[in-house]
Amino acid sequence: MKRGEAAELAGSCGLGAWTAFGVLTMVVVGHDGTPLFADAGLLSWSVGHRPDVAVALARWLTDTGTGAVPYALAVLAALIAGRTPRQRTLAVALCLGCLGAGQALRYAVMALVTRPRPPLTHWAAHASGWAFPSGHTTTAALTAGLLIIAIRIRGPRGRTVLTLVIGGWGALVGLTRVYLGVHWFTDVVGGWLFALGWLGLYLSAVARWLPDRSAPGTMDVSREQREGHASDDPGRRGRSRPA
Repeated sequence: MKRGEAAELAGSCGLGAWTAFGVLTMVVVGHDGTPLFADAGLLSWSVGHRPDVAVALARWLTDTGTGAVPYALAVLAALIAGRTPRQRTLAVALCLGCLGAGQALRYAVMALVTRPRPPLTHWAAHASGWAFPSGHTTTAALTAGLLIIAIRIRGPRGRTVLTLVIGGWGALVGLTRVYLGVHWFTDVVGGWLFALGWLGLYLSAVARWLPDRSAPGTMDVSREQREGHASDDPGRRGRSRPA
C-alpha cells in the first residue's frame, strides 16, 4: 500500500473512531455519568466472580497498562520499525510523542467529563481520578497499536500470531478495569475508541508529512543509490572473482 493510501486509510479510521467516541461522550454527559447499557450488569457479575487467583492475575495485568511499561514497549516498537540508527531515533521520538500526547488529551477529556467511578465498595484495586475514558485502557490500546504497526512494517515470521497476542493484551488490560470494579464498561469502550481515533489521526499526519528517507521501515536512500551505482558499473560486472 502506498503512503498516500495508508495515510488516507488511517485518517478515515481515526476520524470514524473519534466520531463514535464523541457520540458516546455526549451520551455519558447527558446521563450525568450514571451507568449505561450493560455497565451495572457487568460490574455485578465481576463482583460475584472474584477468586483470589483471578484477582491477583487481573491486578498484575492491569499494572502493565500504566507507568513505565507502556513507554518501554513504545520504544521497543520504534526499534522494531526502524532499519537504520537515524530511523530508529526518529521512530522513538514519534512513538513516545504519540503515547505522551494521547495520554495528555485523554486526561483533558476526563477532566471535562468528570464521570464518577463505580462505588468504592466494589473496588478490588487502587484507582484515582475520574472514570471516562479509562486511562489504563487508552494507554494499553495505544501501546498495542504502536507495536502492531511496527510488526506489520517489518513483516517478521509469525506476525499474525504476534498481532493477536499484542492485541489481546491491549484488550485485556481494559477488561481488567471492569473486573476489578474501578471502571464502568463504557469507560473502557471510550478508552478503546479514543485510542483508535488518536492513533489513526497521528499516523495519518506522520505518513503525509514525514520525508520518505526518514520513514521507519524504508531503506536508507544513500545505501540504495550506492548499491544501484555498483550494479550499473560495467567494469564491476565484467570483473571476475579471483580463482
